[in-house]
Amino acid sequence: MSKPPKRTPRLMTVTQKSWLTPNMIRVTCTADWIKTLETGIDSAHFKLFMPKVDQPIDAFKTQLTDGPRPDVRTYTIRYLRADAGEIDIDFVDHGDAGPASAWARRCKAGDVVGFAGPGPVKIKDFFADTYVLAADMSALAVAAATLESMPRDAKGIAFFEITTPEDRQEIDAPEGVEIQWLVHPDPHVPNAQSIEKIRALPELSGQVQTCIAGESSMIKILRDEIVNQRGVPKGDAYISGYWKIGLIEDEHQQAKRAEAAG
Repeated sequence: MSKPPKRTPRLMTVTQKSWLTPNMIRVTCTADWIKTLETGIDSAHFKLFMPKVDQPIDAFKTQLTDGPRPDVRTYTIRYLRADAGEIDIDFVDHGDAGPASAWARRCKAGDVVGFAGPGPVKIKDFFADTYVLAADMSALAVAAATLESMPRDAKGIAFFEITTPEDRQEIDAPEGVEIQWLVHPDPHVPNAQSIEKIRALPELSGQVQTCIAGESSMIKILRDEIVNQRGVPKGDAYISGYWKIGLIEDEHQQAKRAEAAG
């Protein structure tokens, strides 16, 4: 059976941009179709299609419809305000080396960008006695959105790797979830801080749910620790590699598919 044709990405318009922290840019986009999205999908992923520098809007629209495919990357809905037709997207500021970071740095109010999705919310139902979260800056949006969606009486711990102490963010986490900020100045060098912290945790009480995402080598070790060593059911453990040192996103996604197939 042939696959249905992919839906043409929808357009959003940039309304606001700011540096949330020294290494994190927040871009707010708006569109009427955003008002039709289901509420409560903060943390869902989507595909972001970015125009070339100074590309006319009509040329970008044609490219979205007819190809060739523009630069595209996977991002997280940090905040959805459906009533206002607004989405907030957080970008790690890598300078101009990557297309998404470069776009976020240069974009301004009135610029357009393409959106395809959204995908599913990472944790839809919260039922755990203990929550364990871990993320580097690439996955901080999904972990923070998950924290803010938790029941207010939730208990657990979160380990967040950031580039500088100033990259700490205000997160409306339940009082019973402790957040530890771990400074890792060079994210392109492997880091074991989250691994060591989670391995050192005492036995986790009751039902456990996790939201763990970041660099793939860390994720592979933590998946073994959480699922194989500590016995958390796979269905209760969201653990996902968002990127891999030395690979661009397309190469990383290809490597993930090959690993899953093997």
